Amino acid sequence: MGRLFGTDGVRGVANSELTPDLAFKLGKAGGHVLSKDNGRPVFLIGKDTRLSGDMLEDALSAGITAVGGNVIKVGVLPTPAIAYLVRQYHADAGVVISASHNPFEYNGIKFFNGKGFKLDDEIEDDIETIILRDIDVNSHITGDKLGRCLDADDDAEDLYTRFLESTIDVDITGLKVVLDCANGAAYKVAEKVYRDLGADPIVIGNKPNGTNINERCGSTHPEWLQREVVRQGAFIGMAYDGDADRLIAVDELGRIIDGDKLICICSRMLKEKGLLPDDLVTATVMSNIGFHKYMEEMGCQVDVTAVGDRYVLERMLKTGCSIGGEQSGHIIFLNHTTTGDGILSSLQLLQAILLTGKKPSELSDEIEIFPQVLKNAKVKNENKTKFMKDPDIKAAIDRTEEEIEGQGRVLIRPSGTEPLVRVMLEGQDVDHITVLAENLARLITKRFG
Repeated sequence: MGRLFGTDGVRGVANSELTPDLAFKLGKAGGHVLSKDNGRPVFLIGKDTRLSGDMLEDALSAGITAVGGNVIKVGVLPTPAIAYLVRQYHADAGVVISASHNPFEYNGIKFFNGKGFKLDDEIEDDIETIILRDIDVNSHITGDKLGRCLDADDDAEDLYTRFLESTIDVDITGLKVVLDCANGAAYKVAEKVYRDLGADPIVIGNKPNGTNINERCGSTHPEWLQREVVRQGAFIGMAYDGDADRLIAVDELGRIIDGDKLICICSRMLKEKGLLPDDLVTATVMSNIGFHKYMEEMGCQVDVTAVGDRYVLERMLKTGCSIGGEQSGHIIFLNHTTTGDGILSSLQLLQAILLTGKKPSELSDEIEIFPQVLKNAKVKNENKTKFMKDPDIKAAIDRTEEEIEGQGRVLIRPSGTEPLVRVMLEGQDVDHITVLAENLARLITKRFG
């Protein structure tokens, strides 16, 4: 069995790969490891709207209580809400049950420490070792040593919404905004925040039924939002993903503003406010060439990391950078919180736009984004890192790089959360790079699928 933890927790098809038994073991091992500093650790658990959430929540809670930990269940809330609330509740750890932007049949378990940051690799390794070696950590926990599930305060949602509302300093009274909540964890909170602030929110993707999370809606499927923004004559549209840690925006003309542009717009606001230390912005290797050119023209430096918000955050903590993120819309405002937060990002974007007095489309058009094509090669999980050792694939990549040399780039990397290898090409001729990307993806799938 390989490593359980990917770049964003433990994920898999619920009840097949991510089983109640595995969730129970994660609860036991996590509770044991985190009880070293506190004999009776407290875990705050939240989840998104997936059907499998209840099953995994109960199994995870059983594991935690079996080793003497206590559990506080706060129900359906965004991932960043748990990262924030774990500090407000003085809990030792937070757990989110969600598979983010993935289809409903998938689910995941992600841990935060008591400060709202994702667990260090060393702690994840300790948890994983206990599970993979089948180490007994709870047979001696009996009687009054067992933990219990505690009632959550009714104001968990209110605590989080009040925090979000405190992060924006401009008046949005009467502003028509379309919110796409992906039938996920933001389906109540996002609307509440915007209504409290006086805006006129039109909400779509807010009728979760357990199986429709991310289904033709949300940040990975913004087409519905694009149509609705134009139809409603809205100022802007905001799309979150299933656990609401990402944001993709849509301007008043119905055009997408992706993560690269969002970071550009918000970085300029921070720079003008004197809140961008050393004029430094953090981004991943997936960031567009146009993003880097805009940052250079703005007088900013870009610190480039591997793909994954944990790597972005690690660098930000080391450098003191206040904003960083990914093209996918996962953006961290470290002066406000410890992880990506789609609703918070949407408020910061709205503030940045309103402070300029321009329309969203005008700001978006100032940033030239080069065509970028992303194709997925379906591979077995155990083969995700083997493709570069294949001589035929290596030769095909070399040929592609030679073909677009000086006019684009090739980036191929394994997904941290899915059985995929992602093939990305960037260049000026979108039709040409599409064919090249499809050929590489097809070859990788044929060899390792």
